[in-house]
This record gives sequence, structure tokens and C-alpha cells, in this order.
Amino acid sequence: MPKRPDLPELALRYLHKEPHALEPEERKVLTSLEERRPISRDASDLEAAELGFADRLSDRVAAIGGSWSFIIGFLVALLGWMVLNSGVLAHWNRAFDPYPYIFLNLMMSLIAAIQAPIIMMSQNRQSDRDRVAASHDYEVNLRAELEIMRLHEKIDLVLARLERLEPAS
Repeated sequence: MPKRPDLPELALRYLHKEPHALEPEERKVLTSLEERRPISRDASDLEAAELGFADRLSDRVAAIGGSWSFIIGFLVALLGWMVLNSGVLAHWNRAFDPYPYIFLNLMMSLIAAIQAPIIMMSQNRQSDRDRVAASHDYEVNLRAELEIMRLHEKIDLVLARLERLEPAS
């Protein structure tokens, strides 16, 4: 049985790099290749395991705040506020926020001021997830490419041996 190549030999043979010049992803792929272990994993599962309460909350707020249900519900609440203060309660001089709805404007500003940074936090985390997924995709693609190169070498070796065994006609 031939000796399995080690990391420096794999780096030189397939990537044409010295081991100290390898990128972290390349080193990880070559190590998994050397150890014959799979490299594939679900990036979203890894990320979800590291989320804290505030992270999950901001993702949930972003999901709700960016939905049609929220927009329609918010519009219904605004219209209800206006009808209540301009029509129903104004009829008995009991409107707590008459037109021009200063308190409603304050509440909407507060919601926007709180909701915007929370949604931005969620978007920043999404871009981090995308970077992790892209890095993982690169690792898997590199591993597949290296495995194909190794298979080509093995097939070439088998063909060379067959050619030596067959008599020339």
C-alpha cells in the first residue's frame, strides 16, 4: 500500500504552494483531505448554535417588521387611531390626540427609531452568515476539485500500468 501524502506534499502537488503560504481555508481543506474526513457541514446550523437571545430577538423583529402582515396591521391601527380621535371621540370632545395627531406622530417616530437599528443588526448578521456560507462553499468546491485531481492521477496510474502489461500489437 503506498504511503498517503502529508500536508506539505498535498499543498505542493495540488495547489503549487508551500504550506506556510496556504490560506486558512486551503489548509483546512488539505487537512481534511489528508485525514480522509468530510468537510461538508450546514453553515446555518453552525451559526444558529451561536446566536444569543438578543440576536434571535432582532431576527424575529426584522422578520415581523418586514412582512405584509405588519404593514397591513400597522395601516389598520393608524386608520383606527384617526377614526377614533377624529370621529368617535371628537364627537363627545374626548379625543386624546386630535388632528394633527401629534402623539401618533411621536409613537410612529419611536417605533421607527427602535425598529431601524434592530433591523440593521439583523441584516449585518445576515451578511456575516453569507460570508461564512461563501467561505464554506469555497472549501467544499476546492475539496471536490482536489478529489477529482486525485482521481485523475489514480486513473492515469492504472492506465499506465495496463499499458505496460499489455503486449504491443
